[in-house]
Amino acid sequence: MSAKEIELLAAYWTLAGDVYPCGPAEISPFPMRDRCEAASRAGWSGIGLILDDLEYSVGKYGLSGVKNILSDTDIKYFELEILMDWYLDGEARAKSDSFRRRVIELGGELGMRNLKIGANPFDQSPADFGRMTDEFAKLCQDVATVGATVAIEFMPFSPIRNIGDALKIAEGAEQPNGGLMVDHWHVARGGSPYSEVARIPARFIKGVELDDVGAQVKGTLFEDSSFNRQLCGEGAGDCSAFIDALQQAGCTLPYYGVELISASHRKLPLDEMAKRAYDTTIAQFPAKNVTSA
Repeated sequence: MSAKEIELLAAYWTLAGDVYPCGPAEISPFPMRDRCEAASRAGWSGIGLILDDLEYSVGKYGLSGVKNILSDTDIKYFELEILMDWYLDGEARAKSDSFRRRVIELGGELGMRNLKIGANPFDQSPADFGRMTDEFAKLCQDVATVGATVAIEFMPFSPIRNIGDALKIAEGAEQPNGGLMVDHWHVARGGSPYSEVARIPARFIKGVELDDVGAQVKGTLFEDSSFNRQLCGEGAGDCSAFIDALQQAGCTLPYYGVELISASHRKLPLDEMAKRAYDTTIAQFPAKNVTSA
């Protein structure tokens, strides 16, 4: 990937401000227009949103207003997250299916490129990979109707813990738009070597998220993920080696996502959040391949 082709997408939590997963509130205190404008000024080419935040923005601006914001700020790429419980039954599945329908509806209207999904971190039941595979195939077919991909985010604190677990599902489902979200934090905290990333079949890499890990795990893994992620190059991981492993795998995505969920980062002013996250990430790419935004 040459320098001019390197584009970055700010995943939701990167620019959401002082909110975090499963916190008292998850909707960003910053209006969507402000976030998109800050992203554009800093050099980002895409953004990610959670459904609740998108619904709030649709209520505020209208669907046409949200479209205009994305267009006005030159946001080329748009992702939504995170669908859980897509493989369960009962009330949890009913709620998941409602989320699924709305994500597909809004995603279709707004040009969603990718939907991130995962296994619920609070699901303590043994992983039923056969069922997960069947349900993932159906989900991919549903999302294909709006031209988007579906990426399983493996998380070491969830029933889909690592690259191998996620690949088992994606390979079994064998859907052209289905694969993995490969997040550096989850790779590192899950104990996977970068050589394993390099062996992921390129057709199954549907999303990437760059970030770094702290030198020590603070609290539970879920808490460490929500409060202690580091800017790229400022943690104990090797972001450049992770990027190199993705390229060895043959990753051909048009952009790299960046997901910063950090107690210190989210307290910064919006423009500083956007610029620091962008600048520290782009610095991980070989200098000969990078042009300034």
